[in-house]
Amino acid sequence: MQTPLLTTKQAAQILGVSTAFLERDRWAGARVPFIKVGSRAVRYRHSDLLAYIESCTHYSTSQY
Repeated sequence: MQTPLLTTKQAAQILGVSTAFLERDRWAGARVPFIKVGSRAVRYRHSDLLAYIESCTHYSTSQY
Protein backbone atom coordinates (compact mmCIF):
# COMPACT_ATOMS: atom_id res chain seq x y z
CA MET A 1 0.00 0.00 0.00
CA GLN A 2 1.33 3.38 -0.98
CA THR A 3 1.63 6.18 1.57
CA PRO A 4 -0.97 8.91 1.05
CA LEU A 5 0.23 12.28 -0.12
CA LEU A 6 0.13 15.14 2.37
CA THR A 7 -1.39 18.58 1.95
CA THR A 8 0.62 21.76 2.46
CA LYS A 9 -0.97 22.19 5.88
CA GLN A 10 -0.05 18.65 6.94
CA ALA A 11 3.50 19.04 5.63
CA ALA A 12 3.88 22.34 7.49
CA GLN A 13 2.80 20.66 10.73
CA ILE A 14 5.35 17.88 10.29
CA LEU A 15 8.16 20.34 9.54
CA GLY A 16 7.08 22.80 12.24
CA VAL A 17 6.79 25.70 9.79
CA SER A 18 3.93 27.79 8.45
CA THR A 19 2.08 27.02 5.25
CA ALA A 20 3.32 30.41 4.00
CA PHE A 21 6.91 29.17 4.42
CA LEU A 22 6.20 26.21 2.13
CA GLU A 23 4.39 28.41 -0.39
CA ARG A 24 7.35 30.83 -0.50
CA ASP A 25 9.77 27.90 -0.73
CA ARG A 26 7.96 26.55 -3.82
CA TRP A 27 7.98 30.00 -5.42
CA ALA A 28 11.67 30.58 -4.66
CA GLY A 29 13.04 27.26 -5.89
CA ALA A 30 11.74 24.48 -3.63
CA ARG A 31 14.23 23.22 -1.11
CA VAL A 32 11.41 21.00 0.15
CA PRO A 33 10.40 18.56 -2.64
CA PHE A 34 6.74 18.67 -3.66
CA ILE A 35 4.40 17.08 -6.17
CA LYS A 36 2.13 19.10 -8.44
CA VAL A 37 -1.19 17.30 -8.89
CA GLY A 38 -3.28 18.86 -11.62
CA SER A 39 -3.12 22.57 -12.27
CA ARG A 40 -3.42 23.78 -8.67
CA ALA A 41 -3.05 21.02 -6.09
CA VAL A 42 0.31 20.56 -4.37
CA ARG A 43 1.15 17.50 -2.28
CA TYR A 44 4.14 16.22 -0.32
CA ARG A 45 5.48 12.72 0.32
CA HIS A 46 6.18 11.94 3.96
CA SER A 47 9.47 10.29 2.96
CA ASP A 48 10.56 13.48 1.14
CA LEU A 49 9.84 15.54 4.25
CA LEU A 50 11.91 13.19 6.39
CA ALA A 51 14.77 13.32 3.86
CA TYR A 52 14.59 17.14 3.90
CA ILE A 53 14.77 17.17 7.69
CA GLU A 54 17.76 14.83 7.56
CA SER A 55 19.50 17.07 5.01
CA CYS A 56 19.13 20.02 7.39
CA THR A 57 20.73 18.18 10.30
CA HIS A 58 24.09 19.59 11.35
CA TYR A 59 26.44 18.52 14.11
CA SER A 60 28.69 21.56 14.15
CA THR A 61 28.39 25.20 13.09
CA SER A 62 31.40 24.62 10.83
CA GLN A 63 29.25 22.35 8.65
CA TYR A 64 27.33 25.24 7.11
